[in-house]
Amino acid sequence: MYQDRVVLCASSAYDKKFYMNDDFDTLPEQIKNELKIMCVLYTEDVGGVLTLEYDEDGTLLFSVNPKENDFSFDEIGSVLKIKELQRTKSELLEALEIFYRVFFLNQDPADLLDEEEE
Repeated sequence: MYQDRVVLCASSAYDKKFYMNDDFDTLPEQIKNELKIMCVLYTEDVGGVLTLEYDEDGTLLFSVNPKENDFSFDEIGSVLKIKELQRTKSELLEALEIFYRVFFLNQDPADLLDEEEE
């Protein structure tokens, strides 16, 4: 169905815009709002463009792309902020991975829950 990476959402400090992939319209509004808040606050704090995307295995990745010659982009702050989000939003991020694996990669939910228990 999908090749390589699939974008879940993105936020840009340059355009002051947030993008949510239409393929994920079935996510609850609360989840979509939480993603929007998380991504927009990140780009307002650090700068650049933040993209949350799934790799071919269904792992949710943070991808950060500052513009070339953007001297206001905080590279160290970016790494620290992503680690903080991965820690504080771990439940949300894990649930989004399970959602993707079940509904997009057609994996068995029981198998995924068994993996988490190990």
